[in-house]
Order: sequence, then C-alpha cells, then structure tokens
Amino acid sequence: MPQETLSPKSGKNLPQSRTIALVAVGSNRASGEGLPEKVVKMAIAAVVERLGVIRAESRLFRTPAFPPGNGPDYVNAALSVETALPPVAILEALHMVEAQMGRTRVKRWDARTLDLDLIGVGDILLPDAATQARWRALPLEDQLQTVPDELILPHPRLQERAFVLVPLADVAPDWVHPALDKTVVEMLDQLPAALKREVKAL
Repeated sequence: MPQETLSPKSGKNLPQSRTIALVAVGSNRASGEGLPEKVVKMAIAAVVERLGVIRAESRLFRTPAFPPGNGPDYVNAALSVETALPPVAILEALHMVEAQMGRTRVKRWDARTLDLDLIGVGDILLPDAATQARWRALPLEDQLQTVPDELILPHPRLQERAFVLVPLADVAPDWVHPALDKTVVEMLDQLPAALKREVKAL
C-alpha cells in the first residue's frame, strides 16, 4: 500500500539530485528461482539494491497476458523508488535485474520470467513532447513490429493499461503524466470497467 504520495509536479523538466522513478513489475513464467509470484518479490529486492530506496510498493495482482491469449496470466506490481540515477541509467539497471532473473528477449510480448518497465521519472518527458506523442498514438499492429531505439518517458502505453495503472494507483495515485496532465487515478478512471475488473489482487 502507499507509504507516501508524490508531488504531482516538482519543477523543471530535468532530473534532480534525487528523484522518484515509477517501475512496473510483471512475470508470467517460472524461473529457476520459483513461480512468478516469487520472481516478482525477488525482483523488487534486486531493484532496491541497484536503484535506491523504495518509497512505496504495491500489492501483487494477477492479470491476463497482453495481448489477450498471449500466454499465462501475469503477476504484476508497481514500485516508486527514490534514486539519484538519471533515466537511462535507471533503465540499464532494470535490464540488469531482468537478466539476473533469467529474462531473455526473443519475441515481443512473449511469456517472460520478468518484465521491468520504467513508467515515469518525476515529471521528465523524453526525448521530447512530439516524439512521446507519436509513440503514444502508435496503432497496435505497429506496436507489434516497432520498438523505439531511445528511451520514451513516460511509458507511451501506460494510460491504456489497467495492469499498469491499478498497481500504480497503490504507490503514486497523484503522480501527473507530464504530457497528458492527468493523475494516475484520473487515467485509471477513464479505462473501461471490464479492463479494470481483469486486474485482481492476490
């Protein structure tokens, strides 16, 4: 559950000495460490070691795989982490944790032992407003084929995904999307009720 709320907007669109990173965690394939629920818990501990101090940790949730029918259900969670690392270094650290937990990148949206997505870092918008908007509007068929070659922040799909927003509402309900100017709670409220019902607390 939330330990504290985040300031919706904290000044200039630049990284500060320490800032808050929002991270989505998911697993739908067992690893040598155990079943997805255990993988998620171990990943959270590994993120702490590499990034900094966890300010809040969500409950665990079970959600259908995305796209629908694309493998077993996921175990999902979200974290807010206080860190001194810049966004690119945060992403590199998350990829190291994924590799540590046995993640391999073969097919987009395939079943995976661990998925760590950097959702947002403070009110930083990367690489710029126009590029972020273009990726946000990308049709689903293009999402299947195209992967950005640079870090896009906030994550361009977060406003569409209940399996991200429901856990995120546990840890950062008042965080404001710097391009959409909506809080996590507002984005979640705009999703269809059927999508939200698919996300079930464990």
